Amino acid sequence: MTHLTEHSLVQGGRSAAFATACVRGGVAAGLGVGALAVLVIVAWISSPFPDSGAGGALHLAAGLWLLAHGVELVRTDTLGGLPAPLGIVPLLTTALPVWLVFRTARSTLDPADETGPRPSPAGALGAVSGGYLLVAAVIVVYSESGPLPADLVTAGLWLPGVVLGAAGAGVWTALGRPLPGREEAAAALRGAAAGLVTLLAGGAVLAGTALVWHAGAARASYEGIAGEWSGRVALALLVLALLPNAAVWAAAYGLGPGVALGTGALATPLGLVGDPAVPPFPLLAALPPEGRGGWPQWAAAAVPLVAAVVLGRSVGRATGTGRARETALAALGAAWASGAAVAVLAGAAGGPLGSGRLLAFGPVWWQAGAAAVLWGVAVGLPTALAVRAWGRRVPRPKPPKPPKPPKPPKQPKAARTAEAPALAATAPAPGAAAPAPPVFDFSLNGLDGLNGPSGLADLDDDEGYVPYDYLPASWETAPTPPTPPAPRPAPAPRADTEPPRPSGTTGAEREATPKDTP
Repeated sequence: MTHLTEHSLVQGGRSAAFATACVRGGVAAGLGVGALAVLVIVAWISSPFPDSGAGGALHLAAGLWLLAHGVELVRTDTLGGLPAPLGIVPLLTTALPVWLVFRTARSTLDPADETGPRPSPAGALGAVSGGYLLVAAVIVVYSESGPLPADLVTAGLWLPGVVLGAAGAGVWTALGRPLPGREEAAAALRGAAAGLVTLLAGGAVLAGTALVWHAGAARASYEGIAGEWSGRVALALLVLALLPNAAVWAAAYGLGPGVALGTGALATPLGLVGDPAVPPFPLLAALPPEGRGGWPQWAAAAVPLVAAVVLGRSVGRATGTGRARETALAALGAAWASGAAVAVLAGAAGGPLGSGRLLAFGPVWWQAGAAAVLWGVAVGLPTALAVRAWGRRVPRPKPPKPPKPPKPPKQPKAARTAEAPALAATAPAPGAAAPAPPVFDFSLNGLDGLNGPSGLADLDDDEGYVPYDYLPASWETAPTPPTPPAPRPAPAPRADTEPPRPSGTTGAEREATPKDTP
C-alpha cells in the first residue's frame, strides 16, 4: 500500500504549477502573434490591390512578430535578386510581447489563490520563458517558407534575451522590486533610471520639434507614398510604431556620435558629412540639412546635459549621508548602467534597411553607449558630489523672532449691534451743552477738621504718618477727601470748676435770680 507524504504532495503541486506556468508562457506568445495577425489581415482585406493571399498575410504577421523581438528579417523578393536584410525594429510593436511576458511571469508568482502551490522564482522564470520560446521556435520555422524569413543568428541571440529580460522583470516585480543591499548599488540603479528617462524624454521633445520645423516636407513625403485611404492608414500606423525609434535617434544625435544615414554618411550636431542615402519617409524628413550645423543643431546637446545633471542629483541625494568615495562610486556605476541601457536601445532602434549603402542606418550602438558613459562621468559625477556637499552643510541658526502680541478678540456682530443703541442713547443731543469736565479739589478744605489743638500737630507725632498719604492716588479723577479722625471724648468736669455760663449773662445776675423769685 502506498502512503502519500507531505513531501510528495508538495513536489507534485510544484510540478503542476511549473507545467501551468509553461502553458501560460505559450499562451502569451500566441496572443501576441494573434494580435499582429488581426491587424495584418484587416489591412490585407482593405487593400484594393493585394499582392498575395491569406497565407502571405499570415507569413507577414509572423515576420513582424519576430521583428518586434529584435530578429532581423531577410527580403528575398528584391529587384536585384539578392537578399536584403531588414533590421530596424519598430519599438512600439515591442511593447505588446514584452508586456505579455512580464504580466505572465508576475501573475505566476502572485496568483489569485494564495493557498495553491507556486513555483520558485527561478522555476517561474524558466517555465514562462520556456513555454514562450517553444512557440517562438515554431514561428521561426514557419517564417522560413514566407517572403520574410528570419535570420537564424539574430533569432538565437535577441529572441531569448528579450524574453528572459521581460520575464525577469515580472519575477522581480512579484517579489516586491528588491534592490541590492549595498546603498551605493541601489543609488546607482535609481540614478541610471532617472537619467535614462530624462534622456529619452528630451529626445522625444527634440524629434517632435524637428518634425514641426519640417512639417511641410513630412506631409509631402506622406502624401507621395500612400495614395489610397487604406495605404495611408497603414503608413500612419507604421509612423506611430516608429515614434520611439525617432526619440532614440534624437537622443543619440544629442549625445554627440550622431546617427548614420547610410554607409559613409553621418549626421551630428556639428553638421552632416557624406552623401546620405535617405529613402522617402515622413519621419526622415526631420533630419538636419547638409552642411555645418548652427545653433539649432548645437542646442541638441542640452538633452544629454540635463540627463547627466538629473543622474548626478539622484545619486547625490541618495548617498548624502555617506562618504564622498561612496558617492563617487555610485555616480560611476550609474553612468555605466545608463550607458549600457542606451547601447541596447540604440542597437534595437537602428539597423540595416537593405543592402549596399543601406546596411548602416541609425545610431551606432557602441558609440552611443560610450557617449552616455562620458556624459555621466563628466557631468553626473561632479553634480553628485556637489549635491552631497550642499546637503551636508550646517545652516546658521536664525535669531528667534519676538512673539507678536495677541490680537484682541473680535466682538461678535450681535454684540456690536446691541451696543449701538446704548451708545446712541448716551450720546448728547445735538443742541445740548457738553458736560462740564471734572473739577479736582486740591485745597485743604477737607482737612479743616484736622486743625486745632488735636489736628495736624498731633498727626506729626504719629510714627506711621506720611504726608503723601493724604494726596490723591490718581489725578484723573477727583480725590476723595480723607475721613477725619474720630473726635476725642471731652474730659470729665472737675468738682471745683464753675459750669459754663450762658452767653450774655454775668455771674452776679445768675446769683440774684433765685433770690428775686417769690
